[in-house]
Amino acid sequence: MTTQNAFALLTPLNNAGQLDRRFAHTGIAQVYFAGSRSSMTQGLALDAQGRLLVAAKVGTADGSRFGLARMLADGSADLSFGVQGSVIGEFAPGFEAMGAKVQVLADGRILLAGLHYENAHRTLPALALFDAHGAPDPTFGDNGRKVVCLPGDLSIGSRDPWLPPGVPGAEACDIAVQDDGKILLIANHHFELADHAGMLIRLTANGALDPDFNKRGFVMIRHLLLNTWLNSLLLQEDGRIIVAGSIDFPQEGLVARYLPDGRLDERFAVDGFLAFKAQGQSAMVSQVLYSMEHLHCFGSSRDPIRCMALSLHSNGRPASHNYAGHPHLLEIGPSGCQWSAAQCMADGRIIAAGATIGGIEADFIVARYLPDGRLDTQFGNGHGWQRTRLGRSLDTANSIAVQADGHILVGGYSLDGNYRAVVARYLNQ
Repeated sequence: MTTQNAFALLTPLNNAGQLDRRFAHTGIAQVYFAGSRSSMTQGLALDAQGRLLVAAKVGTADGSRFGLARMLADGSADLSFGVQGSVIGEFAPGFEAMGAKVQVLADGRILLAGLHYENAHRTLPALALFDAHGAPDPTFGDNGRKVVCLPGDLSIGSRDPWLPPGVPGAEACDIAVQDDGKILLIANHHFELADHAGMLIRLTANGALDPDFNKRGFVMIRHLLLNTWLNSLLLQEDGRIIVAGSIDFPQEGLVARYLPDGRLDERFAVDGFLAFKAQGQSAMVSQVLYSMEHLHCFGSSRDPIRCMALSLHSNGRPASHNYAGHPHLLEIGPSGCQWSAAQCMADGRIIAAGATIGGIEADFIVARYLPDGRLDTQFGNGHGWQRTRLGRSLDTANSIAVQADGHILVGGYSLDGNYRAVVARYLNQ
């Protein structure tokens, strides 16, 4: 096990990890949502033309709404999309909502996933499908929108209005789209008191529950009868499905794998599940991805809060060649830090994005890892990571996309009066 302390700033070895000042003239672009009071980037995706789609939680005079914006490659708003470059809406009339993930389908349509706020305390997973211009697709759900309700209210989760922005809680959303158009998504069900279970759901291409998946369209995930939360979903090329998050109090990191039909893959890790701690401390996985025949988990430890990375063999067993098979913890500053998102590059290297924690100490952080899971010291002043202060107060990064030319786009939000959705672009060579 290893913890890396990172305080000293060295002379840059190259430009990798520096802000790209050609992007929006400063390296940082504000995402415009017409008529909004506040906005927070939650997810990023690139379309075939290199345009950037931004999923967001948007504050309006009537409460929280989902936001979907499109930007050109240079960081300017794409005014041909929606209304002045964005769409603001709700998944059901009269209810609050948030946008969390966005994916561009093979035919150019845009799938937005988020949360429908049933009331001040409860959430439901929800989707909206748009054409390439930002208009709802009437062939999907109810005029382009779908609130996912499971039998027995199993998709009802907890709302986290009491948590400071940027601190992960029970609210979570992730999606993946199969080659046949079927949609996978996760949810976290809240029973009475503090009892939670994860849900893995599959819908048909038009938004209906898929009865071919576990015979009812969903799987309840609860490891060792412990509280279980899901944060991340990964669809493998062979159709098997990885989910990741945490279990128990105090939390342990969790990774599990399911077969394409929804059955647990019992040959993965130990009877389908891997649970782990980080140097004896609590752990949470925020993102799981696959690179060079290995699984890589990114997230955070707790008590103290540190960026966490763990590499696994494809069978779910820890990769002993990397930090002896233990989670690697990275300390950036005294107030804590966490990884929230990660994405593979074409050559197998991995970009991770997240934030330091603590008021004015909360800044964007981005790092580059080698395919074997070690930090790439050719990035970010020789450390492998870069810390960026965007404003005078809290800045939180939570999403990432890598452009075709290798530039790194990091999404999040900055507090300057109200929260404002932003995207920063970093050099990568």
